Amino acid sequence: MHSITLEVFAEIDGIGSASGLFLQEDLLYIIGDNSGYLNEYNIKTRKLRKIQILFDRSLNQLENIPKSLKPDFEILCHNNNKLYILGSGSTPKRNLMIEFDLKTQKFVQKDLTSTYAKLKAIAKIDDQNFNLEGAIFTGTEWMLFNRGNGIEAQNGIFKTQGADLAKIPQTQFNYFKLPNINHVESSFTDAALVKNEIFFIATAEDSQSTYADGEIMGSFIGSINLQTLKLTFSNKISGKHKFEGITLFSQTEHNTTFLLCEDRDNEELRTSIYRLVINF
Repeated sequence: MHSITLEVFAEIDGIGSASGLFLQEDLLYIIGDNSGYLNEYNIKTRKLRKIQILFDRSLNQLENIPKSLKPDFEILCHNNNKLYILGSGSTPKRNLMIEFDLKTQKFVQKDLTSTYAKLKAIAKIDDQNFNLEGAIFTGTEWMLFNRGNGIEAQNGIFKTQGADLAKIPQTQFNYFKLPNINHVESSFTDAALVKNEIFFIATAEDSQSTYADGEIMGSFIGSINLQTLKLTFSNKISGKHKFEGITLFSQTEHNTTFLLCEDRDNEELRTSIYRLVINF
């Protein structure tokens, strides 16, 4: 059994609907699912810098973009000094990927419509059940986590070889059963790779829609073995929070510490970052 502690790490004004984060030294990068900015927060100085990554003239605003128009950036992952920001694919407007180079501060946009269509065909997931919320990129392989909050509850992990996600050569889909709360199955909301373990967060939300929000029943953290893709452990961490982003903070022989972000499903430009410690 694992001992877990959860506490507020930081309160940040200027960020709403936080859905993904990545920590590199003192800089915490945060995305929101309804924003056209990448946020860079210095955890030492507590200063926030906004980096515009979406340039769409049809949008009247880049914060709190209306639900029907938002890019739904649910994924923020990292490899080789680049950040990868992905839309969930849950509607045709949510198929964009942005590669952001941390050294040059330049970015490249890619359309993943064709890739997402291939993933749905391979896994036999229809448009109403496709909703990517987490990703891990090793440099040679992508793992994409489908949140099974549609009516079919199709939690699973796509594994695809190759570096360019816009040109996937082959893919396999691994269905995954996650814990439930009051008969509401939890579903993937993000994941992070730590050595040979995939640490994931999942939320039980009483809704059978990838589009409409529902009552939050609780959230879990757990780990999956990288080679076998078998569940190692899972623990409930909250009965009210909808955690949507996870990043490694520190690790020792006896514990692993993560930072988590929460999507409050409202228009308030304020977010809480939580520190989660797992004692082994």
